[in-house]
Amino acid sequence: MTGRWGRAKIPAIMHANVVIIRLVFTGILVAAGYFLKPISGSPWFPYSGDPWISASVGFLIALCIIVFELRIRRASLKTLIGAAIGSIMGIVGAFLIGILISRQEMDGDVKTFLTLALTFFMAYVGLMVGAAKGDYLELSALGGILTDKASRRDLKVLDTSVIIDGRIADVAETGFLTGSLIIPQFILRELQQVADSPDSSKRQRGRRGLDMLNRLQNNSSLDIQIVETDFPSVREVDLKLIELGKQLDAVIVTNDFNLNKVSQLRGVSVLNINELANALKPVVLPGEAMRVFILKEGKEYNQGVAYLDDGTMVVVDNARRLIGKNADIAVTSVLQTTAGKMIFGRLWEEPENSTNSGEHRINGAARRPSREPRNGPSPVRLTDTEPITET
Repeated sequence: MTGRWGRAKIPAIMHANVVIIRLVFTGILVAAGYFLKPISGSPWFPYSGDPWISASVGFLIALCIIVFELRIRRASLKTLIGAAIGSIMGIVGAFLIGILISRQEMDGDVKTFLTLALTFFMAYVGLMVGAAKGDYLELSALGGILTDKASRRDLKVLDTSVIIDGRIADVAETGFLTGSLIIPQFILRELQQVADSPDSSKRQRGRRGLDMLNRLQNNSSLDIQIVETDFPSVREVDLKLIELGKQLDAVIVTNDFNLNKVSQLRGVSVLNINELANALKPVVLPGEAMRVFILKEGKEYNQGVAYLDDGTMVVVDNARRLIGKNADIAVTSVLQTTAGKMIFGRLWEEPENSTNSGEHRINGAARRPSREPRNGPSPVRLTDTEPITET
């Protein structure tokens, strides 16, 4: 609590210091105008002799400078460097052209006007073009002397599938998801279209996605940003996500297997929530005991199928008669596939050698357990409190 409060006070102190500096700067310009009277005796101002007129001019100049400073602070380091280089090149070019103009035989006022107009024109064009092309600068070539903080931000772009899934909100609330979460405007439009679909199942999924967005926005510890960036020339939403990820140098968070592969081919980093869920599934070893609910019949004869809370399929031999009931089983083998993990087991009360010599069949092919059956006492149950007798 103390650390968080200390971190919260630092930006407030910095903001107060900036305000004080601006007030001091404005006061210096106002005082300079009052005492120095820079516009006294000017034919353009009827009351130029009044020192408060000069002080007011100093105040207006200070306001213009502060407004310019507020605007320029939002620009990235690359934009500032590009604008500076462009304006300098424009002024140098205007100076060289001005030398040619000064050697021409024409009225002095015309020469002055042309030189001044050309200087402003070249400086303006150089400033705007340099700022626009500043993103092409590679600051890493300077050996780390200058680094753009914005380019090192941790940005994550959310896909429609991961928003509707909803687990991203749980992961974010645990604090494992850092950085800024980017939600593009075209993703919001797609969610709204799904929520307004005439199909009831799609409509329910869309509304769930909108509820998940509200849940993310209500989390004060998250930085949620909605960006208006769009790519009209790109039709598919997945390709728009990839283009946005490349433009922002961000990571795409998705559940879509195809988007995952295409993004990797395009050089965009991807975080897949399904891969995270598979990595966090509990480890089950052969010989362990568990209680499962036999939900349906398996593909092979007399098999029963159950599911763990995380969705892992459990295939139990000789469990067809127990469909719709809880059963105590002993794990005999674990199969890891690209789609997830499968667990094979036998009923607790059955002898270990009664399951067709320890073989399980997957799609018609026989598969032996990864570990030989144990001899001696049966393993201790993990989820049941009843006494266990040795077999």
